[in-house]
Amino acid sequence: MTATIFHPPTVEAAGRSSSLSPRLSLAPVGPAPALLDGAWWPRSRDLGAELLPLTAVLDPLWGRITRVTVNPLHWPVAPRKVPVAGHVVKVGWFLTEQDPHELLLLSYRTGRWNLLVVPPQTPADSAAWLMAAASDPLGTSTASRLMEEAARLRAVREADRSVEAVWDSEGGHEAGGPAVRPRIPTMTAMTAVTAMTAAMPRQPIGR
Repeated sequence: MTATIFHPPTVEAAGRSSSLSPRLSLAPVGPAPALLDGAWWPRSRDLGAELLPLTAVLDPLWGRITRVTVNPLHWPVAPRKVPVAGHVVKVGWFLTEQDPHELLLLSYRTGRWNLLVVPPQTPADSAAWLMAAASDPLGTSTASRLMEEAARLRAVREADRSVEAVWDSEGGHEAGGPAVRPRIPTMTAMTAVTAMTAAMPRQPIGR
């Protein structure tokens, strides 16, 4: 069984996030608790709509989710209560105490989990890398640190593409025959997704 669900959105799916499976990657059981228990890639910043499909997947795995907290920096509207299937999830928020890129979930008497929230507009390759990195059971990076690293890698890729574009426009290295074009290693969505699909769900444990 795998808890990884990774379905890039289609044009037809736009505006129907509440009826779609969540894009979610959960960390497998590790020798010690990691800083993050996985990552969630919502399709919008509508917390009320996005929590419904998320809890539908997590409730059977972790026990009924009864409360979540967010940093309001990236959530324009944070309702105090969100009705989901069969119960109500209470919503709280913290400005300085909680990482702005993190969602904290609580299951009454069962456990607490922290998910990296991948911004909805994130390109698919960066999102896949973030979801794989946040699902590493030995991970030691915070949500914000992973976001910074993803931005750095994206800048490196874009710079590499610019160099290649100039190279191609100038005809490559013609004077001395074929030359090996300098390349910077890039991250690919396929590599990250392959790593994600190997992840098994973390067993609920208290922190």
